[in-house]
Amino acid sequence: MTAVGRPRRSCLAVPGSSVKMLGKAQGLPADQVFLDLEDAVAPLAKPDARKNIVATLNEGDWAGKTRVVRVNDLTTPWTYRDVIEVVEGAGANLDCIMLPKVQNAEQVHWLDLLLTQIEKTLGLEVGRIGIEAQIENAAGLVNVDAIAGASPRVETIIFGPADFMASINMKSLVVGALIPDYPGDPYHYILMRILMAARMHDKQAIDGPFLQIRDVDAFREVAKRSAALGFDGKWVLHPGQIDAANEVYSPAQADYDHAELILDAYDYYTSEAGGKLGAVMLGDEMIDEASRKMALVIAAKGRAAGMSRTSSFTPPSA
Repeated sequence: MTAVGRPRRSCLAVPGSSVKMLGKAQGLPADQVFLDLEDAVAPLAKPDARKNIVATLNEGDWAGKTRVVRVNDLTTPWTYRDVIEVVEGAGANLDCIMLPKVQNAEQVHWLDLLLTQIEKTLGLEVGRIGIEAQIENAAGLVNVDAIAGASPRVETIIFGPADFMASINMKSLVVGALIPDYPGDPYHYILMRILMAARMHDKQAIDGPFLQIRDVDAFREVAKRSAALGFDGKWVLHPGQIDAANEVYSPAQADYDHAELILDAYDYYTSEAGGKLGAVMLGDEMIDEASRKMALVIAAKGRAAGMSRTSSFTPPSA
């Protein structure tokens, strides 16, 4: 069974330095909002951005959204202060900390330990604040299995394409799109490695951003690739990308209805009343235990997306 957890079809990036954008994000239909202290915030603006984020987490209306703060990576002098100020200031109104450029499991251990110390000091529930680990270079990808299993707090493994492309000297300046000179998808291996590590440890897998923010059709096509593999969602950098992400990472209505139908039918036919059958025909389709497992995935995604059934299973008359 794949990880379901919190809905993360659309993960909206919001600079912590922009009070205006922090306010606007609260009314947008993104599943998750991550308030950024890293790349979107200039070094001199980071101290004020921390204060903005604490204030908006405590005073804003984030109902229905997963609330995440992306701190700076552990090669910088800002990370420890990011974590301490944000969690001490707004830990009760925070769901996860996103750690960028994770290169090994020890970096996750560090964040886990620091969060535990702060939670104990403040009297918060230990372990409630999750960790999102962002893979952005070759070292992180090589160590992604250990990173995904480094802590029970880890909820997601995220692909960070821009820094990753730079780290391996990829010959492209277009982030997230196919490269015309390459006869295939240059990100396929990376996405599959992240997905396998995430699923091995029952975590969610999140695709990174598409920087051509005004080209929603191109965003949709890129998103379809990782959604087809089984990714749970994708970053969005502009409000115009949110609806597309929510649609692409949700099942089609017909698929959701069919999955629920398979689950109901299989539950009935394997019961005493249904004849204790392990493999049966549902219309023109044979269903069995493997069918049930596949249907569980689609049904879980649909339920997490808040979808409603438009059909129901009726047991055959005696």
